[in-house]
Amino acid sequence: MSRAKTGRKPYRQHPYRQVPYLVNSVPGPLHHTPLAFAHRGADPERENTMAAFQRAVDLGFRYLEIDVRTSADGELVIFHDETLDRTTDGTGRVSEHSWAQLSRLRVGGQPLVRFEDALRAFPDAHFNVDLKDAAAVDHFAEIVERLGAHDRVLAASFNDARRHRLRRLVSRHVATSGGWVSIGLMVLLGPFGGLGRLSQRLARIDCVQVPIRQSRIPVVRPKFVERCHAAGLQVHVWVVDDPQEMHRLLDLGVDGIMTDDAEALAAVMRERSVWPQTV
Repeated sequence: MSRAKTGRKPYRQHPYRQVPYLVNSVPGPLHHTPLAFAHRGADPERENTMAAFQRAVDLGFRYLEIDVRTSADGELVIFHDETLDRTTDGTGRVSEHSWAQLSRLRVGGQPLVRFEDALRAFPDAHFNVDLKDAAAVDHFAEIVERLGAHDRVLAASFNDARRHRLRRLVSRHVATSGGWVSIGLMVLLGPFGGLGRLSQRLARIDCVQVPIRQSRIPVVRPKFVERCHAAGLQVHVWVVDDPQEMHRLLDLGVDGIMTDDAEALAAVMRERSVWPQTV
């Protein structure tokens, strides 16, 4: 994967921690390049479905961002909302339905998907998994252990306690991103030299995955990115659909972008000569 001259700023050689899940942190074709994440498969009409994932992979995406929830009978289902109403032809809470019931529902004409089935269907893909309920942690850990998928998944959650619980359930390291407590402390304490006090907390995460801003508080600013890199952490930004904003963030030095517009991000990465990423 050659680096053509694009007039853009060269990628900086950050002192990344080596994390197998983050293929840009280890020697290889994507070393020190930004990563592209297909948010819920980056196909809003068919979000979190096999059809969306297949389209993203066919376009060149290696990273699929997904959400998982637990069904009434303990199956880990790829689904974002707490209720079925917005995206499916069903109603009620996901947690109140068995997998047999959920499997009959459709999202944009496509069936719902179990996490285990997606892992098996896309053996070369890496899954960025948002654990949406407490019960999902145990089921996620069991599937990862049984399939030996430790290096193919990252556990994300706004709830730091779920990340701590996962660490106790797996036999070897699974990548994680920081929850709101960790990120909030970095945003608020970082400008005042507070990272020293956060060192133990930061040592337990592998990256931060953040919006450009939270409410009226800007998050992804040059100093924030610099502080994260100084701590050995990658910065992944969600959800970005505008190509100009993608370029701005990449020039700022962010290490990954999550998008709902697969074609737009693929075009930006191609312009920067880091596409496809399914290598």
